Formats: sequence, structure tokens, C-alpha cells
Amino acid sequence: MIPNIIRTKAIELSTIPALAYKQKLASGGAGIKILRTDGLTAVCTIDKRSSDMLPYGSFDETLFPLEAFDEAFELTNGLPFSARGNIKVVEIPEIMPDDVHEEAPEEQVDMTLSPEYRAIVERYSDEKGRLNYTLMNKDFIQFAARSRVVSSMVGEGASQEDILLFIVNSRASEISRQRESLDSSDVLLLIESLDEMNPRSAFKELRAHINRMLSRGKQQRR
Repeated sequence: MIPNIIRTKAIELSTIPALAYKQKLASGGAGIKILRTDGLTAVCTIDKRSSDMLPYGSFDETLFPLEAFDEAFELTNGLPFSARGNIKVVEIPEIMPDDVHEEAPEEQVDMTLSPEYRAIVERYSDEKGRLNYTLMNKDFIQFAARSRVVSSMVGEGASQEDILLFIVNSRASEISRQRESLDSSDVLLLIESLDEMNPRSAFKELRAHINRMLSRGKQQRR
């Protein structure tokens, strides 16, 4: 049985006759896969810092122009990942097992399957199914502002990363109603999965807020 693929929903392109989706890659990070109606496929990875498209394997760039990947990137921007079945387009058979190397291996922990990820996506997605980063950051910042633990961590001069992990872990557990907290490695994977939905950091505003809190805390300790 062919395993489900961790990807966004498929969208139709206007630049070329094809479908496209964003997917998790075994090499780490996310990529854009395009499936033409003539049966040809191509994948590009997404550079986290520049958002540039980098070829993932060889393909004919005349059949898969950069404009097609740019369109696919724009249309899938903010769409959440989930475990989805294979796709059929006109005259294209289902994806065969030799494509499995492009997807996340089954043994790898994938936080897109976790109740925390699903709860965040459900709570902060707009009517088009895209994650509303502004709303999410505002809520997490409000949690940080009322948390005594965060206040203590700031007073003790904890690192931005440690405070971020605590906030995301605590709020994600609260939203998903999970009694047991995630460990640090899983929280990092959860943040990474949310980052992969958008070229910017998922918690850019929250990170900035933490930095301001730390700056004020440092001034008060002088």
C-alpha cells in the first residue's frame, strides 16, 4: 500500500497545464511539486532565507518554467500540511513507489500529524484555509503577556529560544487540550512545520515581542 503524502491540497496552475502542491521532503524542509497533464513531474525546494526555488532533481525547464513554480508557491502560500492520498490528473497514473524518496520517511516524526498542529491550523485559519499569522501571533503574544512563567524567565535572562519554546509548547498544548507537553525537539519540529507554510518565520512578531521583553528586563536588572 502506497503511504499518504504529507502535503498541502493541490492547486491548478494557469501558467502551464498542471497541478501543484507543497510537500514535505525527506532531505528536510519543503518543496513544490508540479504534475503536468502529460504525465511529467518536477520538484523544487524552497530556500528558507531567500524563498528562491532550487531544482530538486533534474527536469526540463522549458516544460517547467520558473514562472510555474512561482505561481505554485504563491497559491500554496499559507496552506497547511496534512496526510493526503495520491493525486490523479488527466491521463496520469497514481504516483508510483519510486516517487517515495521525495516525501518525508514514515519513521521521521512529523508534527503535521500531531493534535497540536491540527489545533493551531483549525483555530487560526481564515475562510480560504490559509493560516492567519497575524491572528496567531497576537494570541501567542497575549498568552506571553499574562504568563507568570514567561515573566520569571525574562527576569532571569533566559534566551529568546527557550522562552519561544515554552510559549509555543504551552499555548499549543492548551489549544489542543493535550495534558502532556511536547519535548523541546518536537516543539522545534512544530515551529519548523508552521514556518514551511510561509516564507517568513511563523512567529516573527512573537520573536520580536520576546526580544522587547528581554530588552526591558535587562534594563530593569541594571
